Amino acid sequence: MSIPLSIDIPELEPMSAISVGQAVVLGIVEGVTEFLPVSSTGHLKITQGLMGIPVDDTSVVGFTAVVQVGAIAAVLVYFFKDIVRIASAWFRGLADKEERCHHDCRFAWWIICATLPIVAVGLLAKPLIEGPLASLWVVAGSLIAGSGVMWYADRRGRHKRGEDDTGFKDAMLVGSSQILALLFPGFSRSGATMSTALLLDLDRVAATRLSFFLGLPALTGAGLYELKDALGTAEGALPLAVGTLVSFVVAYASIAWLLKFVARHSFNAFVLYRVVIGVLLFGLLGTGVIEA
Repeated sequence: MSIPLSIDIPELEPMSAISVGQAVVLGIVEGVTEFLPVSSTGHLKITQGLMGIPVDDTSVVGFTAVVQVGAIAAVLVYFFKDIVRIASAWFRGLADKEERCHHDCRFAWWIICATLPIVAVGLLAKPLIEGPLASLWVVAGSLIAGSGVMWYADRRGRHKRGEDDTGFKDAMLVGSSQILALLFPGFSRSGATMSTALLLDLDRVAATRLSFFLGLPALTGAGLYELKDALGTAEGALPLAVGTLVSFVVAYASIAWLLKFVARHSFNAFVLYRVVIGVLLFGLLGTGVIEA
């Protein structure tokens, strides 16, 4: 009678790969790196690899997506007044023709439109994203490649345009650049969006704020979409809740620090850090310390 039970047990524990303690660590990593241009997905995969967690497991992929919702909630709280202002303008614009000409109303529509490309690619390329592209070799290469793009963008951009100077074209180009991070974990969603904004001559603070706002729909949608796989069974709810709460607290502090940092500094520190982490990851993979 005990043999069938021992065979069935693995099927009942889809979230057994992540413990509460590991969820705390992953929540901290997510909160610190989600909005810094260093790739939160890349750091999560590296951390999971070091802890022996299978990065391509369905529930682990789901956990990674859902724990991002904690960081997104931090953005909602931090920019609450801005979000209410933009959302209110959008709702007023549905009934008031004159309100549709207001920048906040148009900006809301731009965010919606700019989210469509990444949603389409995310659904169509889901098998690749959760399969071959989830490899830590891809993460290592993307970290280094993304740092080169960021270095070039920070020097090429003229940093002369503010947030109020953005238009539909800016939003679509910056929003679409999130696809790079979706297909190549390690490239960094915030790194891709900030680099694109800098190439469009936005200043660093405007580029950072635009990255925050454009990431809200895509990351929230991804988290809700992956929720079923992340939970699996009741056993998966506690690690997921803990990781999400931790990521919220840490992300809030990270957002406040980043906005102050970019107002006075270039992105050189992030570029150097990404290169170091990418080279280190190549070394760990090459020596077999962690598996791809």
